[in-house]
Amino acid sequence: MKNFINRTVFGILFVVIMVGGIVWRPDTMLLLFAIITGMTIWEYTGLVNGKGSVHVNRFISCVAGVYFFFAVAAIKLEIVEGFIVFVPYTITIIYLLVSELYLKHNNPINNWAYTMFGQMYIALPFSLINMLAFQQSADGQVSYNWLYPLSIFIFLWANDTGAYCVGSMLGKHKLFPRISPGKSWEGSIGGGILVLIIAGLTGWYVNSTAMLSSQLYLSVPAWIGLGLTVVIFGTWGDLIESLFKRTLGIKDSGNILPGHGGMLDRFDSSLLAIPAAVVYLYTLAMMV
Repeated sequence: MKNFINRTVFGILFVVIMVGGIVWRPDTMLLLFAIITGMTIWEYTGLVNGKGSVHVNRFISCVAGVYFFFAVAAIKLEIVEGFIVFVPYTITIIYLLVSELYLKHNNPINNWAYTMFGQMYIALPFSLINMLAFQQSADGQVSYNWLYPLSIFIFLWANDTGAYCVGSMLGKHKLFPRISPGKSWEGSIGGGILVLIIAGLTGWYVNSTAMLSSQLYLSVPAWIGLGLTVVIFGTWGDLIESLFKRTLGIKDSGNILPGHGGMLDRFDSSLLAIPAAVVYLYTLAMMV
């Protein structure tokens, strides 16, 4: 009973922080995801360093990932022009590679691989949230659109909830038993249907209330397509993190949220869903 209460309380707190941070102001969104990026990379580097044969520089990896996040935001906000903002990040990555020449670790290739994987797997996806949040209108003005980032997480939460409920009642056919024995096809389909309904209702509400500017217009079918994209890639993201944990021989990535695991456990689905959503929306924009 105590575990259930803890899980519920911290689950509600997590949702409040995420929704409030995204919706309130653009600077709170930036601060929120910069912190999430740093904490997730810190957790990741701690996990891989626990293997014994891996030595990743935790501090520099976290600083590099957070800097990359702010660099992408600066470009989207037109604070800087061109890609000169990425020069410090590039120098940092070069340092992380060259330093292995002098540190005399037993397996530098492992260190390079885990270092770069952390940047690609965590820093890059979280940085792309800026591509969803900041849009340029026809007159060249950059505006903050909180609906797209928030919708990604609402779809992911709905997918998890629907999959759990339907899977608990009807789940018989395993989705990916080698990686995640608890997931079923029935649960995944149930979660997906719930997301498609929510996405359709979101599209209907947005269009009926003219909530978005014409430059950010999405039809109801396009919203449903976004929901489907999030479901598919979010599920893959969940499975990828499960494979990562199985490789390391751990159950949870951490315990920062009692009853909910660590940062990777909370954001695993979004690490694939965010890039997929960006590709989907920009593809639609090019087709208009």
